[in-house]
Amino acid sequence: MIRKPGSSSPRRSPGQQARDDDFETMAQPAAKPAARGPTLKARAVGYLSRREYARNELARKLQPYVDESDNLNAVLDALEKEGWLSTERFAHSLVHRRAARQGTARIVQELRQHGVAEEQVAQLRDDLRATEYQRALEVWRKRYPAKPADRPEYARQARFLASRGFAHDVIRRVLGDEQDDPA
Repeated sequence: MIRKPGSSSPRRSPGQQARDDDFETMAQPAAKPAARGPTLKARAVGYLSRREYARNELARKLQPYVDESDNLNAVLDALEKEGWLSTERFAHSLVHRRAARQGTARIVQELRQHGVAEEQVAQLRDDLRATEYQRALEVWRKRYPAKPADRPEYARQARFLASRGFAHDVIRRVLGDEQDDPA
């Protein structure tokens, strides 16, 4: 039986009444202020602690949590100034993650989608092109045991490499003559 504080029952002694009132006071939770959750900056640092993000990608991810009192651009500027957010670091991280499995064209397309500066994309594209043949050869070797024996098999293997973003001249070298294969 829950009673309101201050009401008394005629059958209880005054000492019993005081103990009942103390129990009721402890059982009722105190009024809590409205929980807002983590601040926008704390949420952003949490995301950045797990992996690198480009500025526009992080802005998109934080957009649902922006209140009218928050300034998303100011938070992103502060994160860049403090070194938490770096599009250059993001670009290098993406290239490192994708290079072993994908070709230059596909990686460059993804960098552009994430809003990486065109000068930086050009530099990374040149670096990737320098190693594209070797990377394509490794991807092909993991998937296929031998060079294609006929045209349909050649087309199938070429489509596989092209879907990974490797250049057509590199695909021809990988699937072409045995003399191009340094194995």
